Amino acid sequence: MNATDRTPADLLRSALAADPGRPLITFYDDATGERVELSVATFANWVAKTANLLQGDLAAQPGDRLALLLPAHWQTAVWLLACSSVGVVADVGGDPAGADLVVSGPDSLDAARACSGERVALALRPLGGRFPQTPDGFADYAVEVPSQGDRFAPYAPVDPDEPAIAVGGAGELTGAELVERARADAGPLGLAPGSRLLSGLSYDTWDGLSSGLYAPLAAGGSVVLCRHLDQLADGGLAKRVEDERVTATAG
Repeated sequence: MNATDRTPADLLRSALAADPGRPLITFYDDATGERVELSVATFANWVAKTANLLQGDLAAQPGDRLALLLPAHWQTAVWLLACSSVGVVADVGGDPAGADLVVSGPDSLDAARACSGERVALALRPLGGRFPQTPDGFADYAVEVPSQGDRFAPYAPVDPDEPAIAVGGAGELTGAELVERARADAGPLGLAPGSRLLSGLSYDTWDGLSSGLYAPLAAGGSVVLCRHLDQLADGGLAKRVEDERVTATAG
C-alpha cells in the first residue's frame, strides 16, 4: 500500500491499482452454508455502486452520520468503504434516532425505524438476494444497487482529518487515524502482503473491524470473514484454515 494513503478509500484504490484480481474478502456464513469470494476489483465495484447510491439517491453529504446496523458480513464491509468514499461517518451499531440515515439488516428493522432520514434494508441472503417483500419504510439495497454506476467520484474531496467512523470502545476516528491504526495492527496480527487472516470476530468493536477488514486491506493481505463460526462441525475450522491457505487467525 502507498504511504500517502490517508483514508480507507485510498487504501482500496491502491489495492485496486496493485493487483485487482487477488482475493480481498472471502465470506462464510456457517448458519446457511454460504461462501462468497470477492476479488479487489469485484469488491471495489460493489463499493462504487454503493457510494453512488449513497451520494446520489440517498443525497448523503460529507459529515452526515449513518447508523450501520449490520453484522460482520461482506456487504457490511462494502458499506464501510462506501461511507469512506463519500465522507459519511459510519456509526457502527449507532443510534438511528441520532443519525441522518440508517442501513439495517433484517434483525434490526424495528430499531432502524427511529431514523427520520433515509432508510436502507439488507436481507443478507446468499448471493446478495433481495427481500421477498421490501420492508415498509425502507429501500431494499439489493433492488437499488445493481443499476448504480460502476465508477464513483465524490462531489467534494473527502478530508482525511474529518471523522470517518464511530465504534464502541474506540470512539470516533478520522480517516487518517483509522488508516494509521489499521497499519499498526497489521504487525501484531501477523499480516504482510499476501497474508490470509481468518476472523470470526463481530464488527461491533475496533478489533473486529480491524481484523475483519481494515488491517488486511492496509497490509495488502486478505480476510476470510466468518459469521456463525460456532456452528462449524468438529474439525471444520482446521479444514477451513487449510483450504483457504490461512496464515493467521483472529477470534
